[in-house]
Amino acid sequence: MKARIIESDGIRIYSESFGNTQDPTVLLIMGATASGAWWPDEFCTALAGSGRFVIRYDHRDTGGSTSYEPGAAPYSVEDLADDAVRVLNGYGIQKAHVVGMSLGGYISQLLALKVPDQILTVTTIASERLASADPAMPGIAPELLEYHSRAADLDWSDRDAVIEYWVGAWRLLSGSAHEFDPELIRKMAATDLARTPNPLTAFNHAALGDAVGWLDRLKEIRQATLVIHGTDDIVLPYVHAEALHKAIPNARLMTLDGVGHELPRAVWPDVLREIHQHTGVGEQGPA
Repeated sequence: MKARIIESDGIRIYSESFGNTQDPTVLLIMGATASGAWWPDEFCTALAGSGRFVIRYDHRDTGGSTSYEPGAAPYSVEDLADDAVRVLNGYGIQKAHVVGMSLGGYISQLLALKVPDQILTVTTIASERLASADPAMPGIAPELLEYHSRAADLDWSDRDAVIEYWVGAWRLLSGSAHEFDPELIRKMAATDLARTPNPLTAFNHAALGDAVGWLDRLKEIRQATLVIHGTDDIVLPYVHAEALHKAIPNARLMTLDGVGHELPRAVWPDVLREIHQHTGVGEQGPA
């Protein structure tokens, strides 16, 4: 694994890469409030070992990337998509496959529309449509909202307390099919905190809003799209996957039975195999 800082337009983006630069590039985009550290090292290494050049990076306000004061973020979700392009350009990548989890999947759809010539394929994991709000679609489970309502009482300067807070949150996100792995969560949380000056800045993502101007255009996506989603997701229930699958032409749906808003180790072999097959479409090369 190699770290690289990308400086562009006054924005600093921290990134890490795995594998051979001559292999097809897969850009991993994590969800809201989460740095690239939440893509497990072993997952990235295994994907790279299958013949992919893998890049993960920290969104603004997470990890080692540019951060702002809590409650004072001067950027939009479209700006976060532009940051993904900054990462690719920083590596000299003309074309790449994108794999996004949760908000990362939303950003991946936006990239497919905004810079279609640079995106070869799209994979979304536990994501929702880039579309106008639909009141008929179920939202986040009350128990998760109740859990996060306690965040104001947490001592965010207490590293161990913050790590255990995230363990508790991910325990709620875990589905019924596989045993929860607290040690994996502790490891990723510790890595995240080690390069995050102030973990409270990540909550700036709560004010991102929608990608205005790009909503309800999923029929325009021409890249091959793989939708991966668990049936026990309590953040974006499974019907979101069905709606996303239906909205994008020729999309393919991979259902993870009993999996929540997560990517548990037990499903990695199947998910990695599907991503490897899916990213066999097209080619990429350095600029």
